[in-house]
Amino acid sequence: MSESGAQLFARLDGRRSVRDIECRLFPDDGGPGPGEVVELFGSEGTGKTELLYHFLCRCVLPVAAGGLEVEVAFIDADYSLDMLRVVSILDSRLSAASSSGSPPPPSSHDATVRSCLSRLLVMHCSSSSQLLLSLHSLETWLASRTGLALLLIDSISAFYWLDRCEGGPSVSKQEEKLSRCSQLLSRLLRDYRISAFASCHANRKCCSGSSSSEPEQPYLCRSWQRLVTHRMLCSKQKVAPEGGEENKTSQRFTVHCTTTSSSSSSSPSTKTKSYRTCSFHVTDGGVHFI
Repeated sequence: MSESGAQLFARLDGRRSVRDIECRLFPDDGGPGPGEVVELFGSEGTGKTELLYHFLCRCVLPVAAGGLEVEVAFIDADYSLDMLRVVSILDSRLSAASSSGSPPPPSSHDATVRSCLSRLLVMHCSSSSQLLLSLHSLETWLASRTGLALLLIDSISAFYWLDRCEGGPSVSKQEEKLSRCSQLLSRLLRDYRISAFASCHANRKCCSGSSSSEPEQPYLCRSWQRLVTHRMLCSKQKVAPEGGEENKTSQRFTVHCTTTSSSSSSSPSTKTKSYRTCSFHVTDGGVHFI
């Protein structure tokens, strides 16, 4: 296989890993390594986008504030990226980090927020064709910015129904565009050694015949499913607040993470799975783990 000079440089340069992005969510073997994909799956309102904001802020924050200080690309396929929310979370995390010592002057605090945002690349797309073009353009950024270590997609299933409509009765035509996106993403992950997180909306109609209590099953094309190494099933419950106040409830979000990896002690085709479950609340300062 031929390899361009840019790909060789990016691969040998040693791009940063985001394996330590959030130890509370992933099993003991850690989070996603280079070339791995995390799918956040669940119904609307189950905290998927808030988790993406958490990962985003964790990456762009400076090391002194508990961040990884790496660059992030965010593909906004739902046109729902709330930059005010992102800035609010960054501001809260920076304030919490400086609370133990003397607070920095406002000008310094604002400069740090701007520095964090400079590590964020945002792309918008309104169809699977534009998503494919966005991934092609991302390769230019990956080749020139070796600090870019994480790709976030919200959401990978945004154009599912549009593609089904355009594809007609042929399943292969319905899945063709997402399959091409998945194949290109697979190459980018391999060549540039980055990790990817993508939210995926639940599609209950794909589970006809199953009871409503059963979790929704994957329904996107096989090319995408083969990429996923970590799958987070997100759900939401209403709970009574502490103190027993009547007529008041709060929301608690639960994430069940399944990690699939090849077993080193047997053939490469043998897969092993590990699990972790955790819960969190969504606060003004972002995700707060319980």
